[in-house]
Amino acid sequence: MPYAGSCHCGAVTFTVAADAPTEAMSCNCSHCCRKGFLLTFVPAGQFTLSSGADNLTDYKFYKHQITHRFCNICGTQSFAEGESPDGAIRAVNLRCVPEVDLDTLKINKVDGASF
Repeated sequence: MPYAGSCHCGAVTFTVAADAPTEAMSCNCSHCCRKGFLLTFVPAGQFTLSSGADNLTDYKFYKHQITHRFCNICGTQSFAEGESPDGAIRAVNLRCVPEVDLDTLKINKVDGASF
């Protein structure tokens, strides 16, 4: 069953053609921990940007392999784009998906600070 998300102001919206996840990744890198992300990764083909393409600003750091996309109105980063060995992926910030009960997620901690 697809799920949907958005930035805070609603200018950027998206849907994911997959069941809502039961697990999320919490990374301790300098970027993720400052923003408090809880992430899930989906193949790019399952991700649809529904609105707000013109409101997106990009940010890259470290190895510049992930394009962090955020709303230029409210500043919320609801997703990022990158590549995995299996192809293009989207990292969805589950804090931007209202229908996901964050308290029920199994949180997998990643030591991104050591990458």
